[in-house]
Amino acid sequence: METKIILKDSEIPKAWYNIMADMPNPPAPVLHPGTGKPVTPDDLSPLFPMALIEQEVASQRFIPIPEEVRKIYTLWRPAPMYRAARLEAAIGTRSRIYYKYEGVSPAGSHKPNTSIPQAYYNKMAGRKRIATETGAGQWGSAMALAGAFFGLEVKVYMVKVSYNQKPYR
Repeated sequence: METKIILKDSEIPKAWYNIMADMPNPPAPVLHPGTGKPVTPDDLSPLFPMALIEQEVASQRFIPIPEEVRKIYTLWRPAPMYRAARLEAAIGTRSRIYYKYEGVSPAGSHKPNTSIPQAYYNKMAGRKRIATETGAGQWGSAMALAGAFFGLEVKVYMVKVSYNQKPYR
C-alpha cells in the first residue's frame, strides 16, 4: 500500500483558487469600523498594496501565482501527503484519507504559503517594511521569513493575551 504522495516541482499550481467564484451568495461586505459603511479600496490602501486589495474583491475562479512566488514555493512545496490508513481502519471506511504535512516549510507550518505572496506584493508596491502581529509565533516567523526573501524589514508584535499566556516565548 502506498503511504505517501509527493508531487513533482512542475506540479506546483500556477494559480490560486478563489472560492468567491463558486459562492452561491456573496458574503456581506466588510464594514469600516469608523463609518459602519462597506470599506473601499481607498480605505484599505494605507494597509495593503493594491494587488492584494484587488485579489480580496476578485470574482474570477483562478488568480495567477507570480513566478517569483512559485520559485520560492519550490523550497518546500509540494508538501508531502500521507495516507491515514489507521484512521481509515478506525472509522471503518473504504475511502482513502490523506493529510498534507506542512511542517516541511522553513517556518514549520502552512503560514509561508500566504506570507510569501503578501511580502512579494508589498515589495512590488515599493514598500520597504511591514509590521504584523503574532499569537503563538508561527505567523510572525512566517512573515520574518517572507521579509527576508524580499529584503523587507519586518516588525512582529506579540498580542498581549499570548504574551501573558506564554511568558517564555
